[in-house]
Amino acid sequence: MKKIKYNIKSTVVFFVLLGVFTSCSDDFVDVASEDENSEDFFNSEEDYQSALIGAYDLLQSTYLNVMLGEIASDNTLAGGESATDVPGIQEIDDMVHTPVNAQLRDIWSWMYAGVNRANYIMEFQDKTDFAGKEEVIGQTRFLRAYYYFELVKWFGDVPLAIDKRILFGEETNFDRSPKEDVYVLIEEDLQFAANNLPITQAETGRITQGAARALLGKVYLYQDKFTEAANVLDQVVSGPYDLVTDYESIFEQEGENNIESVFEVQYTDEEGAGFGCLQCSEGNVAVGFNGIRNYSGPQFESGFSFNVPTQEVVDTFEAGDIRLDVAILDIEAWAASQGATFSTGFEHTGYFNRKYIARQGDLNTGDANLTNPNNYRAIRFADVLLMAAEAHNRKSASNDGQALIYLNRVRTRAELPDVTVTGTALLDAIYQERRVELVGEGHHFFDLVRTGRAATEIDGFVVGKHELFPIPLIEIQLAGDRWEQNPGY
Repeated sequence: MKKIKYNIKSTVVFFVLLGVFTSCSDDFVDVASEDENSEDFFNSEEDYQSALIGAYDLLQSTYLNVMLGEIASDNTLAGGESATDVPGIQEIDDMVHTPVNAQLRDIWSWMYAGVNRANYIMEFQDKTDFAGKEEVIGQTRFLRAYYYFELVKWFGDVPLAIDKRILFGEETNFDRSPKEDVYVLIEEDLQFAANNLPITQAETGRITQGAARALLGKVYLYQDKFTEAANVLDQVVSGPYDLVTDYESIFEQEGENNIESVFEVQYTDEEGAGFGCLQCSEGNVAVGFNGIRNYSGPQFESGFSFNVPTQEVVDTFEAGDIRLDVAILDIEAWAASQGATFSTGFEHTGYFNRKYIARQGDLNTGDANLTNPNNYRAIRFADVLLMAAEAHNRKSASNDGQALIYLNRVRTRAELPDVTVTGTALLDAIYQERRVELVGEGHHFFDLVRTGRAATEIDGFVVGKHELFPIPLIEIQLAGDRWEQNPGY
């Protein structure tokens, strides 16, 4: 099956965002001047498709969001070589991060680069007509919603640009918009996408109607709009998705883009990258960061030993849960049984995120730690079922019967007995199931924050501060100090 490739080989311009998104070997879309764009680009469907692939391209940089979403939670520790290995990651793990944090600045600038690429298309959406244009705009608006949702999750109120790029020098004209206003645009974008995208795509990796509805349901859930979330997630459940029978296969190369995949970020091994431009990699950088330090043995490859699971999360799995050995690698037991060797890094727990560590046989060009082709399963059907279960339980006229059906579908696949409780006990069971089903996939910190449980679960978490991350200091300075910093920073 044909698979969409995000890297751009022939587009004509280069995005600049707020003066902080630097160029590298990746090919970006150039926006030299509005007049030049108006005259020389968006004259054909091919131009729109080229710009759209440019908007897809920034999805690959979300590896950092995923990795830090685990490290900020109580699922994993920073790890690495030492306490000073990538200080920004160590700070987030310890909840001592500040506005001067390189990784938070990367998330900010990379997500806004994605917004800007989508807005480039929207700015010229009416220039040229062609058959199927609504679908191109639907994919574009999904991507804009996805990037803005990441920004709201991490930073709260953010500058809101609609159907217009933020060009270099214009950053001083934008105030931070209330997150409620950003959510309005996100919802509108996803509703449009759901109404204009097909159920399936001929090209693997392109956004579908189900992906738009699933993300919309998640957006509703984050705003406590439980009835709306239940309604739209029910539509996804009744769609063409199902749980994969063999849970172990999901995170292997042969398990990519399967029937459980609602939305999947596509990675390839086609281009190398360096530490000076990690966002240039077409591979999943997190896979190398998560890997076993100085590993020698069967099945796996070496890595940098970041993002190591804790004993606490291992102990969270119920006896007999088949997901444990798929999600988390017990390196001591594995080495003893396979004759493998490895080195211990900082904060060594004895565990690794088995879902996203390199396998032998993965093809890589360039640095194998930076170009791993392991796709990120951004929205799985199991996630949809558990979000729908939560929505039905928490909506004003709760439907615990439906919530139990959805929850127990996930548990049955894990070879666990059905849950029969209702009310608050059922909600606790859903939260527990989300943690073990989705461990290693970057959701847990935000689940804890949105449900008000973070302070009791995360060491060092300060209520009224750590629900959000700080706006990078350089961004506040570029905006002429017009923006207030998030509370507590």
